[in-house]
Amino acid sequence: MLASWRCCPSSTPKADPLASSSLQPGDLVGVQESKGNQLAVVESLQGSKARLKLGFDRKSVVLPQRQLDLICPLPSGAELPDGLGASPWHLKSEQVHPSCLDRRSWGAAWLLLLESDETVEIDFFSDLVCGGSNPSQLALCWLALMGPQFWFRYKQDQIKARSAAELKPLRRQQRLKTLEQQIEQHWKKLLTARQPLDLQGLPPVLGARFEQLKDMVSGSLEFAQLDRVVQQSLVGLRLDQDRADVRLLLVDLGLWDPHQLVSMAGTPWSSGFSSALLEEAERLVELNTSERPGDSERIDLCDQRCVTIDDEDTRDIDDGIALERCEDGTQRVWIHIADPGRLIDQDSALDLEARRRGSSLYLAKGNLPMFPECLSTGPFSLRARMRTAAWSIWAELSSDGELGDHGIQRSWVQPTYRLSYEDADELIELAPPEDTDLAELDALLSRRRGCRVRNGALLMDLPEGRIRCRNGQPSLEVSEPGRSRQMVAEAMILAGAVVARIAEVHDLALPFRSQLPADLPPSSELEALPDGAVRFAAIKRCLSRGLMGTQPAAHFSLGLASYAQATSPIRRYGDLVVQRQFQAQLSDGDSGEEPLDRDALQALLSDFDAAVREGIGISREDQRHWQQVWFEHHCKEQWAAQFLRWLRPQDQLGLVRIDDLAMDVAAECPRDSEPGEGLLINVQHVDSVRDQLRLVASAH
Repeated sequence: MLASWRCCPSSTPKADPLASSSLQPGDLVGVQESKGNQLAVVESLQGSKARLKLGFDRKSVVLPQRQLDLICPLPSGAELPDGLGASPWHLKSEQVHPSCLDRRSWGAAWLLLLESDETVEIDFFSDLVCGGSNPSQLALCWLALMGPQFWFRYKQDQIKARSAAELKPLRRQQRLKTLEQQIEQHWKKLLTARQPLDLQGLPPVLGARFEQLKDMVSGSLEFAQLDRVVQQSLVGLRLDQDRADVRLLLVDLGLWDPHQLVSMAGTPWSSGFSSALLEEAERLVELNTSERPGDSERIDLCDQRCVTIDDEDTRDIDDGIALERCEDGTQRVWIHIADPGRLIDQDSALDLEARRRGSSLYLAKGNLPMFPECLSTGPFSLRARMRTAAWSIWAELSSDGELGDHGIQRSWVQPTYRLSYEDADELIELAPPEDTDLAELDALLSRRRGCRVRNGALLMDLPEGRIRCRNGQPSLEVSEPGRSRQMVAEAMILAGAVVARIAEVHDLALPFRSQLPADLPPSSELEALPDGAVRFAAIKRCLSRGLMGTQPAAHFSLGLASYAQATSPIRRYGDLVVQRQFQAQLSDGDSGEEPLDRDALQALLSDFDAAVREGIGISREDQRHWQQVWFEHHCKEQWAAQFLRWLRPQDQLGLVRIDDLAMDVAAECPRDSEPGEGLLINVQHVDSVRDQLRLVASAH
């Protein structure tokens, strides 16, 4: 039947449907809106605007007449209709739905108009496509023409078929638009479903959006820097105000490890060592057995009964201790320190990487070393029965513990055996006749500790609880301040005092550690407090932060006139700097090395001190997180505690000591809490993903 139709424009004169003067109350019009095109009935005219009854729900709106297309004028003599369903229009929503359109007739109409190259008006087009031009057919055609079709041009009531050449890019654009819409729908579905997903199976554009969310959580991107569509999605999900909420979303999607530290992102520890650095480390492992500069000048101390004492899981062993009994009856304490500088040249690639890190990180899940593990646990480490390069510090003590003769030199050592702190405690306690070295060292270093106390040192040793991750689960581990721990700590402090004293004598710049004097509470006030954590808390709140500089200065809480950390060069870059300064000093310029002056050393300290502070922040976040995870696993339990002091009294936030956990934690406390008062701690709220923990204390 379509083939017999003639394609010609209507000969009946019509008013311009877009002309505002042609609109009259009661007319059936089409409304062009960005949200979608709709049908309406003109209720009244108000200058350049018209009041309409919009859609089938007859919503009353006022719109500019330029947004309206006249579809059917009200027949002469007809009453004003009260909406689309009223006489004379009698429209029903199902009559004008796109599904009512015959797609074959639509295609046939396009082919006819294309071949004839004619322009027609909507009533003729309606006859062609729908077989008539009643109001419902005209309305259906108008909605179809104004909708997402590209077969026809429709402007000012003139309809013309587009050519095949015009259709090709339009169809391509439509396919792309459809694909974009599908991607957007998929994106919204993924966000709302919050189910684990695989980025590899997603369109690249969605993968990039999720990477943006990761960058936002890590802090490398602000909300305002996200793509607009990502911003809109977060606003729609009400996730635009809090990174913790976005982090929880990524955890639900399987895109963020719930234990991943936000502060770790973008730091040297987040990406490990490059393949080039690892290859260089392996080369140095092989080079370790070769002769290195200065090896012939080392003193051989391999016959000493040197022991190393560490936690059982420690693999990078920085230090060992030994006792020498001199012929004149004096006893000499030796502290042997690993010498990574024998293999690591200054400003080499591995040295610069260590400087970027500043220190090793000891986290709940394990160690992130300053040097590659094959070095830090290999040739650098003072392993039992292995001949190893070292820096050896020795000191003699007077009867009251004052520092007597002392020195430092490069050496070879061969630790006799390795002990855990528990094993060392037992040897000190039993002091077997065939092996009294540790018991005698303990006595010597106890004498030294007493000397420091007389000089004002503060001893505040308490059991210390830390949360470790064992097989993916939080585990509480408590370190007791046993005799061997105190002995080793005192030996390390003694080594720091020796190197500081030698540096002072030779006017050698070192990264000295110091602390300003503190105005402590009166003795009577301290003695009125319970001994232990409560009294220590009152003291600690008066202490200032430790300082680092290139000039020697007193360290208040250690009771020393000067001090420099020097016993952990595998783990702390500053300790490696100390060794290099001494090496340059001992060489007297023969090797072309000169110690750094104070200005140059200060510049170097500034270079890696920021990394050290960053590492401290990461370690604190890690322990805080795993504390929260631990409390999640024990949220139904209660713990006895002691009130230590107020942190924010206006918020009832105080510091309490839970002895069973060996931890000082913040808790909401009763307003009348006093230091030493017994409390009972409960977990009110904990969410490790959102970094939230609220403990509440009540009277015990």
